[in-house]
Amino acid sequence: MDNVVGIRFKPAGKIYDFSCGSFVLKTGDHVIVETENGLGFGVVATPPAPRENRETSHPLKKVFRPATENDFNQIMKNSEIENKAYEFCRQCIKELSLEMNLFRTESNFEASKITFFFTADGRVDFRKLVKLLVKEFRTKIEMRQVGIRNQAKMCGGVGRCGRELCCSAFMTKFDPVSIRMAKKQGLSLNPTKISGVCGRLMCCLTFENDTYEKKSPQNKQKE
Repeated sequence: MDNVVGIRFKPAGKIYDFSCGSFVLKTGDHVIVETENGLGFGVVATPPAPRENRETSHPLKKVFRPATENDFNQIMKNSEIENKAYEFCRQCIKELSLEMNLFRTESNFEASKITFFFTADGRVDFRKLVKLLVKEFRTKIEMRQVGIRNQAKMCGGVGRCGRELCCSAFMTKFDPVSIRMAKKQGLSLNPTKISGVCGRLMCCLTFENDTYEKKSPQNKQKE
């Protein structure tokens, strides 16, 4: 029976199932895995378990091998590439007068693609920018526009509670948040007090919402 292991590529990122084959792995081990975009560098988030215990039936990509010292060196080289790409792209954005906020660059493990993450109020024509980036780095370039909540998750930070942002610490997805949740919990509706660093309603409003829903007068009457 094939064993399945859960691999995470980013802190608080989604966990993906891989076939671990004959490798003996434990939580926290770094591994090189096969992905649709080539080899990837990840960490074991959930230990190996028989496939019959996992809710998955589709073919799985495989763990290529445990990470070696050379792989960690490659990650360091990629970091240097990302820093250089970030500074060069910012300079190009300024020269082209593009209305976009670049906040992160990421290189895949094999350094065959660099992804540039940015936010913007609307659509951005970045065709000239991509040409300059391709000419400079001679690799595949991807421009990815994301929302402000995703920016907060990727950049991290500290919330008004004094703790690390929930989205960057442990949340793997964003649930819908509404002002109604704040009303039910008796919180001040002052936007500055119920908004996170991203400027949107705080994600933690959803954490206890179910409890407040169950304790609401309407639900008590139904009981």
